[in-house]
Amino acid sequence: MSRSIITIKQFVSLFKLAVSGKPQDFTTGSIRKAVFLLSVPMILEMLMESIFAVVDIFFVSKVSVNAVATIGLTESVVTLIYAVAIGLSMAATAIVARRIGEKDTEGASQAAVQVIFLGIAVAAIISVIGILFPKEILQLMGGEPDLIAEGYGYTQILLGGNVTIMLLFLINAIFRGAGDASIAMWSLILSNGLNIILDPLLIFGFGPIPAYGVTGAAIATTIGRGSAVIFQIVILFYGWSKIKVTFKDIVLRIGVMLNLIKVSLGGIGQFLIGTSSWVFLMRIMSEFGSEVLAGYTIAIRVMMFTLMPAWGMSNAAATLVGQNLGAQLPYRAEHSVWKTGKYCAYFMGLVSIGYLLFAPDIIAWFTQEPNVIENGSLCLRVMAAGYVFYAYGMVVINSFNGAGDTVTPTLINFICFWLFQLPFAYVMALSLDFGPLGVFLAILFAEILISTMAIIWFKKGKWKLTKV
Repeated sequence: MSRSIITIKQFVSLFKLAVSGKPQDFTTGSIRKAVFLLSVPMILEMLMESIFAVVDIFFVSKVSVNAVATIGLTESVVTLIYAVAIGLSMAATAIVARRIGEKDTEGASQAAVQVIFLGIAVAAIISVIGILFPKEILQLMGGEPDLIAEGYGYTQILLGGNVTIMLLFLINAIFRGAGDASIAMWSLILSNGLNIILDPLLIFGFGPIPAYGVTGAAIATTIGRGSAVIFQIVILFYGWSKIKVTFKDIVLRIGVMLNLIKVSLGGIGQFLIGTSSWVFLMRIMSEFGSEVLAGYTIAIRVMMFTLMPAWGMSNAAATLVGQNLGAQLPYRAEHSVWKTGKYCAYFMGLVSIGYLLFAPDIIAWFTQEPNVIENGSLCLRVMAAGYVFYAYGMVVINSFNGAGDTVTPTLINFICFWLFQLPFAYVMALSLDFGPLGVFLAILFAEILISTMAIIWFKKGKWKLTKV
């Protein structure tokens, strides 16, 4: 790709190449092309993941209020699974990318097997708890007796079959680290497609298929994800990606396992710090009434959807960093991050202009309540003011992870979320009576601080020396 603007024909050709899954060497050639080829399937993968939750809520909302609440309470518990899965997936991407960059495909395959072993072990513990104590879990989360009676089957099946969630995350992370992002994308397309077909059939019943209600949503999700995992494993064993697992690889390697755990602990910490911060912010927002809370919730959901392309680009940066460090090309690794950050900033800048100009119209798609629209619009506009900072922050933070340095982002998150954002939000919103605006400003300033700290530390270059 030259520096000139590409034609529509060239764009279409590159898009087809990006989703085709043809093997690419991302340690040579155009960085811009590498970013594009990795970002497109990763963005589509992120969008598929977000659609999963939307589809379940869409169908279950037609069952009962308790059914929707059951999903909400269970998802709160599943967040803990996500924390472990995301932490392990960061380690998997970093280590596999490094081995691929070193041209050590055997080492990458061995790491992949240890990731899967670790995921199965963690999932087995959660499965036992989920199968034996679904009612107690819902009761602990504050569920009423009638909700528990109606929804415990959902919790039991989703947690009992959580190995499908865990492995889908982890194996896709392995593919991303290898540069096979299109395979990860097709896995999510398969699981989503099955979920969309099975959800109405199992929730409402059809012909000989009984109506399982909210439990049907858990069955559909587990079958959809499980089928995608089988698809992933077949690809790993038949070698349709850069990584090929053979039976001789299926042995426990303590050294590789411990390395994975060491790298993943930082990733788990990052996720837990971030999610706990959002929980506390939601608690502060609840002080201002349901209309303010509804506006905030809608605005955050809108933001999360438009952040998916940025997440895809940041994942691309992580893969490029890992592979180029493995190839002993630290300059190319660093250059990849700045290029990806620039492209991400262009995209996020355009989105922010749209939010600043049309925030009330966007929130009005979801509600007609004037106070909800007012507060949702305020949230969207304040957040949009920092979108360019978010772009660089997301890319640089994930680049640390791609290098295997998960400790630095964890420390940055701790300082910016727990030591700055939460106290600032509390003081501004409640003590100084700024109300919801105080919370919105706390989020904005915290994200700007994260980006600033990340860029400063990234420029120091110590991440280039990380060994995984």
